[in-house]
Amino acid sequence: METQEAVAANTGAEDPTLAEARDMELLAAMGYKQELKRQYSTVQIFAVAFSIMGLVPSIASTISFSLPAGPVGMIWGWFTASILILCVGLALADMASAMPTAGGLYWWTHYFAGEKYKSPLSFLVGYSNTLGLVGGMCSVDYTLSLMLLSCISIARDGEWSAGRGTIYGVFAGFVVVHGLCAIFAGPIMPKIQTACIYINLIIMVATVIALPVGKVTRTGSLNPGTYVFGHIDNLTTWPTGWSFVLAWLSPIWSIGFFDSCIHMSEEAVNAAKAVPLGIIWSASAACVLGFLVLSIIASVMDQNINHTLNTVYGQPIAQIYYDALGKRGALGFMGVLIFIQFLIGLSLIVAASRQAWAFSRDGALPFSSFFRHISKRIRYQPVNVICGLVVVVVVFGLLCLINSVAANALFSLFVASNYVAWGTPIICRLIWGKARFQPGEFYTGSFSRPIAIVAVAWLSFGLILSMFPSTGPNPTPSDMNYTIVLNGFVWVASMSYYFIYARKWYTGPKATAVNVSTDNSDGDKGYEASQPKLE
Repeated sequence: METQEAVAANTGAEDPTLAEARDMELLAAMGYKQELKRQYSTVQIFAVAFSIMGLVPSIASTISFSLPAGPVGMIWGWFTASILILCVGLALADMASAMPTAGGLYWWTHYFAGEKYKSPLSFLVGYSNTLGLVGGMCSVDYTLSLMLLSCISIARDGEWSAGRGTIYGVFAGFVVVHGLCAIFAGPIMPKIQTACIYINLIIMVATVIALPVGKVTRTGSLNPGTYVFGHIDNLTTWPTGWSFVLAWLSPIWSIGFFDSCIHMSEEAVNAAKAVPLGIIWSASAACVLGFLVLSIIASVMDQNINHTLNTVYGQPIAQIYYDALGKRGALGFMGVLIFIQFLIGLSLIVAASRQAWAFSRDGALPFSSFFRHISKRIRYQPVNVICGLVVVVVVFGLLCLINSVAANALFSLFVASNYVAWGTPIICRLIWGKARFQPGEFYTGSFSRPIAIVAVAWLSFGLILSMFPSTGPNPTPSDMNYTIVLNGFVWVASMSYYFIYARKWYTGPKATAVNVSTDNSDGDKGYEASQPKLE
């Protein structure tokens, strides 16, 4: 077996200490030399996704989707949708183990798609994924600003509320701070991710214990089990059954960042194992722990759901904590949620920067030669692309100044665009890739294709669901769901850009490893050169 130094020399890696030989060889098989430092263990890769999901703050920020359907919508809606989302995670985990690279989604699309569709579909997926992550960053930091400002409202007994200018100013400040932390805390980011696991578990345990204890202390009883697990409300003008389905939007928004494990592939030790396990562990933990947390919330919340939804504190979860724990208890828990939400934003910009960097490495983003640069002074961090993301998010966030409708349309980039990005490579594998797929260390075996079919069906349905107005079939302009408008613009614009201009030079992933062909006219030669059994 070749030494680590020999493998680094053969693949073009500038520093043999960046990764173990097996990881450098697998990456080179896909056409890339090792440029980022592999410092994330399996647990830390899981921590990235688990941290970004941040179950309690994520539930806090999305509970308004499920509250109109009552406890049944909250709890059983979460359970149903999270099982289906887990199928998506399993389908992606199969491919992530076989071909772990930071730009995995668009890379797999290019690899599996039919010859005529490789480049345009890969281009679409890359832009959908990149802008979906940008939308996620906007959503997380906007929610963070609302959480912080809701604490001020609680402290002033609901007699103060922030204007849009104030909200945007706090939002922009958090985005800039996240960018600086992502750059300069890069060398210790794996340890930060490990700490995030414990912090998230602590807030979950505290919520599960403190809310019922506080509720019993203040009122003498909890909501009965028949209410918690069997009561149905419908505060929309949709039929009750569809109101329950719309409650699935809460887990759709909350359990949506396990693809961050994929984007950290080139910094994972033993990526073929670490990345798929990170995906599966995070999706499974969200399913089980989210069910538990929502059950506790339903047991303590006011049975008059309108009171919670229309709270003067700006956040339904703030009202729930206030009702169960009083002013001081609510402020204490909201303070912890704000800290965790800050960590969510930090983890997200790290993952998003890896996707944007990978897409720049393949020349697909404007100013790619600038954004693909890796800073060796700051321990192999993609500094330029992190700064670029900060600027883009701050600019996109200006939509929040218009009204909440414009803000929600921006945030919808996360769900709709990412669902397209996740579903496309799975579809390509099902249609064209049966003979080309070679399993990695993780594989679901004979269940792989059925799971992939379920995943595609769910993603298609979830994509449509994300475009429904949540209040009813005849929404006012302020209640309308403009997801299709903004996401449609992204898809049409990216495809127009491709066919008018980018098709002249974008032919798919560009090989950078020295032991593979740099002729990318066939798109996959780098991978296939080292994997002749695939074809």
